[in-house]
Amino acid sequence: MHRAEWGGPGKGNGTRVRTKDANWRKPLAWNAKAAKEGTRPFVFCASLADVFDNAVPEEWRRDLFDLIRATPHLVWLLLTKRPQNIAKMAEKAGGLPENAAIGTTAEDQPRANINVPALLQASADLRRANTRPLFLFLSCEPLIGPIDLISSLGGTQWVGGQRGCDGYHRHNGRPGEIIHGVQHDCNPNHPHHHHDERCNAGIDWVIAGGETDQGEHKARPAHPDWLRDLRDQCAEAGVAFHFKQWGEYVPQFGSVTLDDDPEISRYDWMEWTGEEWEHWHKPMWCDELDADHSMIRAGKHKTGRFLDSIEHNARPAVPALTLKTTAP
Repeated sequence: MHRAEWGGPGKGNGTRVRTKDANWRKPLAWNAKAAKEGTRPFVFCASLADVFDNAVPEEWRRDLFDLIRATPHLVWLLLTKRPQNIAKMAEKAGGLPENAAIGTTAEDQPRANINVPALLQASADLRRANTRPLFLFLSCEPLIGPIDLISSLGGTQWVGGQRGCDGYHRHNGRPGEIIHGVQHDCNPNHPHHHHDERCNAGIDWVIAGGETDQGEHKARPAHPDWLRDLRDQCAEAGVAFHFKQWGEYVPQFGSVTLDDDPEISRYDWMEWTGEEWEHWHKPMWCDELDADHSMIRAGKHKTGRFLDSIEHNARPAVPALTLKTTAP
């Protein structure tokens, strides 16, 4: 619902710009349609901005949260690069609306190591304030490196497995002690040894995809093994996985059929060496590229969104709402 201009489109810091009132009225129509049909459409909010940006005026955020509360049949997806701001900014805006899901970005393991714990901490803080997100999600787009969500920092899991507090902890308290408003029993033999943001629910939805060109910035490939690994981790954990797109690059085999010259390729190629991408400019058929680690720059309009011949469209299940009626 907000558009941010950074000193001219895509260039440096600049004035934040709010979209027109007509744009803000659209969700009211979407909500009425969803209520009539008994559906709950997902609304990706502020695709060109960040709701929890430090430079966004607080009144804008309050206006947005009021709109979200006024459209309960819509599921609002609030994605941020600043998950550490979620809890405090939501509180100042009157609390996170019940029909809002919160998510953060992670393009590789170093960023995941920072943003995922911050997102889980935000969820824990919101719960202690008697509000909770509808679900948590992670956007791994553009994916520029592998991400391990199972064996993550702290010896716990970000998805699946221990996805909630069962009440057993190893800590310095006494049996029956009240911690965070919940009575706990101490069991030194139980593997659940911490008591922090990881006691709450983990990631419910993982969205992944490759990169597209953005002005002068040229896309980097997403290795198919990185995407397969995320897909398999989600399957193991019972977490929804959505593959959005390949982006500018697509694997040499098993994804799309490209019309190419049998002797000299019409496309630029990239080969993964194990540490970095090596650029091949229109290689010849005799060039020895590893088919399992080679990507073709075919353009986002040709690459599609099949991963091993399958479209992955899963999303968290959200129950439909029942319209309240007033007796005559």
